[in-house]
Amino acid sequence: MTLPQDNPQHIPPDDIGKLQSQMNAAVKANWKAFLFEGIVLVVLGLAAMIVPPLASLAVTIFLGWMFLIGGIAGLFATYWARQMPGFWWSLFSAALAVLAGGILLAKPEQGILTLTIVVGAYFLAEGVVTIMYALEHRRELSERWAWLLISGVMDLLIAFIIVAGLPDSSQWAIGLLVGINLVLGGASMVGMALAARKS
Repeated sequence: MTLPQDNPQHIPPDDIGKLQSQMNAAVKANWKAFLFEGIVLVVLGLAAMIVPPLASLAVTIFLGWMFLIGGIAGLFATYWARQMPGFWWSLFSAALAVLAGGILLAKPEQGILTLTIVVGAYFLAEGVVTIMYALEHRRELSERWAWLLISGVMDLLIAFIIVAGLPDSSQWAIGLLVGINLVLGGASMVGMALAARKS
């Protein structure tokens, strides 16, 4: 988990203030749309948390179609730009995406297990990196480094739960994590919409 730098593009403070006021005005003008979208996300997230195996299957099928469509588009683009350097690498990458999409769509149950392993590995790597970052920057980050350390430990705990529970955890892990993400994202949108309405 990396921390964003303050004003990395060195934008003048006046421009940042104008941009923030424009964003606030846009949210205020469309608060009902944000509220509706937030409620839909919360409902979908709760559904995914209640029936995580179904949500895991839906995510796997969705990713399968994304890989397949992206790979086919990549094959066409590579064919039209076949005179460009790196043709064979582009062709291989596009063909790999088509193959991955086809496998996920043909055998989504096995795809769920593979995705769960990838998710577990991601949380493991993220946890280690976050803990090392927190320990290395504990002087500069003063009080915040402890929160980073806790975040890293939580990532490691999630990774352990997922990996230790394989293959059974593949039935709930992806669906549950997607559900939590949708609920948190939807709740933040609802809060933003209600705050914009009152302002």
